[in-house]
Amino acid sequence: MAKVTPVRKQYLQIKSQHPDAILFFRLGDFYETFDKDAEIAARELDLVLTSRPVAKDQRVPMAGVPHHAVEGYIARLIEKGYRVAIAEQVGEVTGRGLVERKVTRVVTPGTVIEQALLDEKCPNYLAAIVTDGDGESAQAGLAYADITTGEFATTQLPLEEVTQELARLQPRECLLPADQQGEAARREATLIAEAQLNGTHITPVPAYRFELGAARQTILDHFGVATMDGFGCAGKPLAIRAAGAVLHYLQETQRGAVSQIVGLHTYTTTRYMTLDASTRRNLELTETIREHQTRGSLLDVLDKTLTPMGGRLLRTRLTQPLLDREELEARLDQVQTFYDDTVLRGQVREQLKEMPDLERLTNRVLTGVATPRDLLGIRKGLEIVPKLRAIIGNRGNEGNGGNAIEAIAGQLDPCDDVADLIRASIADDPPASPTAGGVIRAGFSAELDSIIAATRDARTWIANLEQSERERTGIKNLKVGYNKVFGYYIEITKANLGALPAEYIRKQTLVNAERFITPELKEYETLILNAEERQAEVETRLFEEIRRQVAARSQALLRTARALARLDVASALAEVAVRNRYVRPTLSEDSTLEIVAGRHPVVEQTLRDTPFTPNDVHLNDEQRILVITGPNMAGKSVYLRQNALIVLMAQIGSFVPADRARVGIVDRIFTRIGAQDEVALGQSTFMVEMVETANILNHATPRSLLILDEIGRGTSTYDGLSIAWAVVEYLHNHPERRARTLFATHYHELTELAERLPAVHNYNLAVVEEGE
Repeated sequence: MAKVTPVRKQYLQIKSQHPDAILFFRLGDFYETFDKDAEIAARELDLVLTSRPVAKDQRVPMAGVPHHAVEGYIARLIEKGYRVAIAEQVGEVTGRGLVERKVTRVVTPGTVIEQALLDEKCPNYLAAIVTDGDGESAQAGLAYADITTGEFATTQLPLEEVTQELARLQPRECLLPADQQGEAARREATLIAEAQLNGTHITPVPAYRFELGAARQTILDHFGVATMDGFGCAGKPLAIRAAGAVLHYLQETQRGAVSQIVGLHTYTTTRYMTLDASTRRNLELTETIREHQTRGSLLDVLDKTLTPMGGRLLRTRLTQPLLDREELEARLDQVQTFYDDTVLRGQVREQLKEMPDLERLTNRVLTGVATPRDLLGIRKGLEIVPKLRAIIGNRGNEGNGGNAIEAIAGQLDPCDDVADLIRASIADDPPASPTAGGVIRAGFSAELDSIIAATRDARTWIANLEQSERERTGIKNLKVGYNKVFGYYIEITKANLGALPAEYIRKQTLVNAERFITPELKEYETLILNAEERQAEVETRLFEEIRRQVAARSQALLRTARALARLDVASALAEVAVRNRYVRPTLSEDSTLEIVAGRHPVVEQTLRDTPFTPNDVHLNDEQRILVITGPNMAGKSVYLRQNALIVLMAQIGSFVPADRARVGIVDRIFTRIGAQDEVALGQSTFMVEMVETANILNHATPRSLLILDEIGRGTSTYDGLSIAWAVVEYLHNHPERRARTLFATHYHELTELAERLPAVHNYNLAVVEEGE
């Protein structure tokens, strides 16, 4: 085999360490891919496939992308499920010898940090699952992190609850312990399938990364502590194992640069309403069933947030409704303040619409990838904070501010020291790269200013040289120029060589001219080139120090970002409530659900010229089950969904579409509507219906809300009626299953149950025909 070039040898060594990733290998101004990677890149990215010599009479496939456009190309590969390893030039480029290169980061769906790869209003979660035990005692550990925001959380929960948490999180990537063949363990993989995740990339990792001892040590070492006591996960080994696997994977892909992970939150699901995957899908909370798009979902109606942080917080709240009445009232108080005060709402939202993504910008600083323009974004955000505090403070002095909003404003830290530092140090229009020059503002560093002044003086001397030499020599067409090979030169046509000064030294001969240098010109050239190199060194050093000082204030910046998100969500929900005529719900701890003139929040937005016909619902201990009948297309399904959505909206702290609403806190919403997805997976309509119905009957509580649409339709009329009848009787009579229930049916025989069971009442939806 022919001897390969040093660069080829270097490439093969790095590639051997990342066989499962496409290696982007930095060569000058391009990232190049080679061999099989090049063929994949050319195919997936529509690149021209070329070749490169690597040894005598040997060439290999090659495809490259410009370094300044690399984010977009990486994004496309990540979306297609590939991993990308980025090998940067980390050594000094001297033009002599081999430049040192090493992989600085491995990009996977759950570990991206580039803006082009992220949805600004959606978290980008990396999750991990590990399970243990059998039967009713089976448990699971579930951990997740978003390295763009620093969020890191873990929980241990019954195995049967994992799918609903996964459905809530919708992680971009999920780590599962691998079996001996390197495939994802079967039980964990089944959980992923049952959660009906859309676009989650499954990554099997060696099972030893989930071992308790290794996981605990990874966590302890990262946070620099001696015990796990401060994390709240003592006695929850599966939570520790999942969290350790996530953290180890982040350290591996980010090459240790995970300083933005500053805490681990252990949580329980008992604080939140239970929503299984089927219910989230049927209610179309964040995306529609058919198109899998946000447009047409409840989130689409409610999301009038103006900042990326607020958009992410609203999505989180929408997928995690609260059970704590006191906390919900606090959220409603915040919305009420903005709802009542139009001026306050308008002024706050006017400022928020200029707010950059302070949360993710701060985390870019912590990861060491922040650019000069990122720092300007932080400065811009901090300059808005005092204005917001003044607006809220002034309204408060007038008696209209509301303690709820003032409490949030009190958490807004303008971080004057950070804003002043960036304002004093970073130029107003810096380049994207900190090494490109022109980053540091004049006057910030005397050392840098003197270097720049010397360079400027030398350039001025050279700029004036052409005119002075023309006058001195009498050669009117004498030129002074520059190229990368010979540096600065004086060019004289051959016709004028007779007037050549004695001190000119010939450097290059052209067809019609000669090029010369002088000792003085060479001296100024050396001064400029040395000064440019020195300027780059000083600017890079200063920028890294500025970035370090900003990072030191990251916790204050992140607290401010989270307070801004809460302001944004409260003002956005108030804006929606005013526009759409929503009312504040009354919350209680009893079993009441009373909605007067309720409307479907999404459907009413799609009716342009036709008013939505509102409907009431009244549920309590005496009237727990409504059997709803009516002709096809009468709106039974809309009625079912609208009441579930109104309850859910109330329990995220939102006003609701009704004239009046009283909601007894609901611990879980179950829906049995349709079976499109499962039928597509090869399960029969009847099988899906029975599995979901059994799940509801086994897990409903007296505080639950059940939405049941056409139970029994997947089989014969007689069997279907029998099943539907039995379900209603069971829900009515079982002391632990007496949930509030809306039961839509085409079996009119079920109306007889109202005469036999005292808590069952009949509702009928009628159609009014108008015109022809």
